[in-house]
This record gives sequence, C-alpha cells and structure tokens, in this order.
Amino acid sequence: MNEEIVVEEDTLITSKTDLRGYITYANDDFIKYSGYSMKELLYKNHNIIRHPDMPHVAFKVLWDYMHAGHEYFGFVKNLNKTGKFYWVFANITPSFDVNGQIIGYYSVRRSPNRKVLELMDNLYANLRKIEHESGIHKAQEALEDVVLQYKVGSYNELIFRLQEESL
Repeated sequence: MNEEIVVEEDTLITSKTDLRGYITYANDDFIKYSGYSMKELLYKNHNIIRHPDMPHVAFKVLWDYMHAGHEYFGFVKNLNKTGKFYWVFANITPSFDVNGQIIGYYSVRRSPNRKVLELMDNLYANLRKIEHESGIHKAQEALEDVVLQYKVGSYNELIFRLQEESL
C-alpha cells in the first residue's frame, strides 16, 4: 500500500450512490483508478476504495455535510484493488428529488493540489492517533481547531482554499 498512482490532471472520476453509499454509477475513470470492474463496483458500498490511512472523522464530516443537504470538499486517499493508493480532491453533493428530498449522492473527484498532500497525510495521521487514543469526538474537535488556526469559516472553505493554494 505504499505505491501511489498519480491522478492525471484532466481526470474526472465520477460516481453516484444511493442514500446508504452504495454505488449506482461509476465512470471509466473510476474504474481505471480503482482497479475494479463495473461489475465489482455496482451496488457495493463506496467504502470499497477506503484507504486505512483515512481517519474516520473525515467521513463523519462528509456525512454531516451530506445529511444537512450541503456539498462537501475533501482530500481523500483511496485504495486501489491492487493495494496501490491514489489521492483525489473530492466534491460530493446530495441529489434531490422534485420534493426536495435527498435521494442519493453525486461525487466528482479530480487531481489534488500535490503541494498539500504531505500536510493532509500528516493531519490524517494525527487525527487517526487521536481517534485511537480518545475517540472520534476528540478527533473532530482537533479538526475544528485546525480550521480555526487557518482563520477560515468552515472545513469546506479550508479544503477548497488548500486546493486553490490561496492560504
């Protein structure tokens, strides 16, 4: 799990999931980078590509945003079927029906700002350590402290600015 696949600049990895995170659509780029076939991906939970280096709190924040009906931005380290990893800059949005009810989620991932990946890797390692020692709520407090340190209004804003290099 130490070999990286670098996501190409013009890549758009897209997928759709149902309310529980089960994949209902994946494009060719998703198949290419994940290493799975469409048959292996369809109706499987999106966490099939979750890398163990990702802290649980990162996904708690994601689901908090989704359940509130907001879009989410994040740097995510994914696990390829062969054990290699790849980093993405993810944008995930809820999909709504005509009555305004959330019916699923749409995700677009692209090449991340490579200059911030070491920062994210270190942050995620620290958050995993806090989770292990003190639980997910303490990790969420630590993540909120990071947002405050950067003097931005939200986690999303911090991540978006890191991707755009405007900090």
